[in-house]
Amino acid sequence: MLCGLGFLGRVLCGRRFFGARRRVILSDVTPSQRELDILKVLWELGSASVRQVLDRMCPKGELAFNTVQTVLRIMEDKGLVEHRSEGRTFIYTPKYSRERVTSRFLHKVFDGSLDQLVLSLLKAEDISPEELKELEQLIARQRRQKQEHGDEEPPAS
Repeated sequence: MLCGLGFLGRVLCGRRFFGARRRVILSDVTPSQRELDILKVLWELGSASVRQVLDRMCPKGELAFNTVQTVLRIMEDKGLVEHRSEGRTFIYTPKYSRERVTSRFLHKVFDGSLDQLVLSLLKAEDISPEELKELEQLIARQRRQKQEHGDEEPPAS
């Protein structure tokens, strides 16, 4: 329970020690649902202030400014985001791309087996024939890009 006691809990749990942050690697961190929601906003915007994140996540004011600010600070302690100052405003940026987090999930849950991930999603979701056709088109487009560019990364679409 000490980890929930603010600064003292973080010191005793190793998150901070004499003002130094411990080195965190992506495989150590599992974001909460709210942290994932914030990451989705940051992946969409690239970087954003607390106010911008709040406005995008909760246009009707469902969360308080301080709540989002606190979650972003926790995310920074976890190594999920970093910030820079613009005047008195902190601008937060995700430390890992959506693609890197997706790759980590693929390897952690499916041992890197993309076909098992897709099969699992197809079984778990009620997918319409139109959605299946769209998936086939996406796969065909990626296949063409791979053939045109060899083993290079395909251009962002």
